[in-house]
This record gives sequence, C-alpha cells and structure tokens, in this order.
Amino acid sequence: MAQRPGIFPTFFISGFECSTFLWKDRKRRNLVAETQHDRFVQQDYALLHKLGIAVCREGIPWPFVDKGGTYDFSCIDPMLEAMRQHKILPIWDLCHYGYPDDLDPFSPEFTHRFAAYCKAAAEYVTPKLPGPYFFTPINEITFFSFCGGEWGWVAPYKKTKEDRFKLRIDLCQAAIAGVKAIREVVPEARMVHIDPLVQVVAPKDRPDLEAAAWHETYVDTFLAWDIIAGKEHPELGGSPEILDIVGANNYSFGQMEYREQGPHQALPPDDDRIKPLCDLLHLVWERYQRPMIIGETSGLKDGREEWLRDIMDESLAAVDAGIDLHGVCLFPAVDMPDWHTGEWLHNGICDLVPEGEILRRVEFEPYIAELRRWQKELNRVTALDENPFNDPVELQDVIDAAKRLKKQPDKNWS
Repeated sequence: MAQRPGIFPTFFISGFECSTFLWKDRKRRNLVAETQHDRFVQQDYALLHKLGIAVCREGIPWPFVDKGGTYDFSCIDPMLEAMRQHKILPIWDLCHYGYPDDLDPFSPEFTHRFAAYCKAAAEYVTPKLPGPYFFTPINEITFFSFCGGEWGWVAPYKKTKEDRFKLRIDLCQAAIAGVKAIREVVPEARMVHIDPLVQVVAPKDRPDLEAAAWHETYVDTFLAWDIIAGKEHPELGGSPEILDIVGANNYSFGQMEYREQGPHQALPPDDDRIKPLCDLLHLVWERYQRPMIIGETSGLKDGREEWLRDIMDESLAAVDAGIDLHGVCLFPAVDMPDWHTGEWLHNGICDLVPEGEILRRVEFEPYIAELRRWQKELNRVTALDENPFNDPVELQDVIDAAKRLKKQPDKNWS
C-alpha cells in the first residue's frame, strides 16, 4: 500500500501525436497515419512497456469516427489491443484540433454532438480495458483557439482576437458538456485538461506592449482552465471536479516575446527574461490547488536528454515546494513532423527514419539513458511488471528524492 498514492501507475507518461485538423490548405491531416503509429502500434506500445511507462496519451479521431451521430470506433481497435497486450493505461484525447466537417464550433450543435460523441467513446473503450479511466475532452483549448480563431492555421480559419475569444468559450462549453457525458457512463472517470504553460514578455524597445504581454501571461494562459473550473463564466457549469487534473504543457518556445500580429517570437535560451518552470508551475498550483502533471514536454534533436534533465530539476524543485505533481509526459513517444514544413522535429523518444514506404523507429539512446537515470533516482520501475496497475505511484518516493536532491529553480533551462 502506497504511503502517498499517486493518480497513475507510473510517474513517467508518454503519448502519440494524433492531430486531425483541417489545415490551411483545407485538407484533413491525420498525424497518426503520417507517423505510421497506426501501422506500428504494437511496436510503439512495446517500447513504452520496455521503458517502464504504463500511461500514454492516445487519440480517438472524432472526425473519422463520428458519422453524423452514429459512430465507428474500429480505427482504435488496434490501439486497444496493443494497450491490453503491453499493459498501458490510456489518457484518451477526444478532440485534438479536429472536428467533423459538418460542424461549426460556434454553434450549439457542436456542444450537443461533442457530448454525445464523448458518451459513445466512453461506452466503447471502458469495457475493453481495466480502469482507472482517464480522458482529455479537448486538447489545448487555448492554443486551439489561437490556431483556429486568430491565426487561421486550422478550421474554422478565423483571424481576429474576438473570434479567438469566442472560440475559446465555445470549446470550454463543449469540454464541460463532454466531461458530464463521460461521467454518465463512468462516474469515477478522471479528466486531464491540457494547455500550454507560457510566459510572454514585451519587446525591450516596446514598453507600450507590457500590459498586453502581462495579460497574455497571467489572464489568457489561464482562462480556459478558469472556465472549466467554474472560476469564470460559471453559467457554463464548470467546477473544480470537472477541471480535475491540470496538464501543463511545457516547451522552450512557450517563453515568448509579444508580437502584435501572428504568433509571438520564442525567446533565445540565454534571454534574461526567461522564468524558471518551477515558478510557472507555482502559478497553476496557487490558482487551482488541483493535482497536476506536465502534460507534454520534449527537447529537440541532440538537446533532448539535457531538456529532460532540466525539466526534472524544475519538477523536483516544484515538488519540494509542495506542488502536487503526479507525472511528467515525454511527448511524443515517436517523432512527428513540423506542421508547416513537414520536416521531422526529432523530439521523440524514437526518431523516424524513412526506409522505402515505412518509417523505422530508432530509439534515441541519450534521451532513454537520461530517463533511466531519473527512474532510478526516484525509485521508479525501469520496466513494467506483470500487472503495473496493482499499485499507483508511491509519490512519497518522489517527494523524498526532491528533498534529498534539493533542486533550485533555474531560469537558464531553455
């Protein structure tokens, strides 16, 4: 029996890129197919099992399963079978930037259809796997609102701040309805609401933009979570129980310099305006007092192991300060293409190497070695046993490691 039981069976989590948006060219993307996760799902889940990772973010592609109110979930059957064989617990991602062609996210019908789909998805997956059950109703509502509401990258292709604000509220309303629909099927289901954790600063020669940068850091970053938690727009039905678990995504490009048009500019690693991740995690913890995970994080290319080292230093500093952190998600498990250029990002546990028509999985050994080091440091398993779901993570081991190592927040982590 764990002294301080965690929420998940392992502290380290992973996931597979599963975007299904309509891109700027009006064509539907399917990142599961582009990374060949659908073809190599058994190999991909065998990798996680070997690495001692028993929790994985996996997508259900709403645009492909929803046939106008009837559903065909057969496309995720290979994932379900791989999860059963390799003993991996999913966090089901129900809307990863993509929605059915016949829906308008600004219409009430969007919320009704999404809730019905969420209920159907819960009814389909929960009898097929042992619990506990985890869902992310709508991935990165804040970022989705920028992409589809202000930048015009993805459907619904809007390009004003007003449209971004409206899209965010409508996505929050749908997410809240989705949580309630899932819990009609599985009352004990847990929710992980994922959004980027960012800091935006004004250009050094533009003090007139300081207020706008501050607002984006301390208001915009949190508004979707605030709505889901019932702190803002309580008429939409949010509550702390609906917010449940907060998943804060963290990448180097999340620390940015404000731009009046289009995406902001990522700060260089040596910029003195960078804030330690531990400080940013404090903002989330103080605001919600809910269990937290780092919902996605990864470095790029040869910097992956150093990035993980920095993330773990910051995470343990946060744990030592009393933040209720339950896991770190190394995302993605296998590489993914840059949405804009199609070039491989080299941000996964495995790189993807084209060989004819297949993408061969090549493990990035320095990244894995750093993961192994931290698993041992935290007294965590390095390979899954016969039943990894028997006991949750012993968080006291993580807390003890944090107290022993005494990591300090460091802004030079990008």
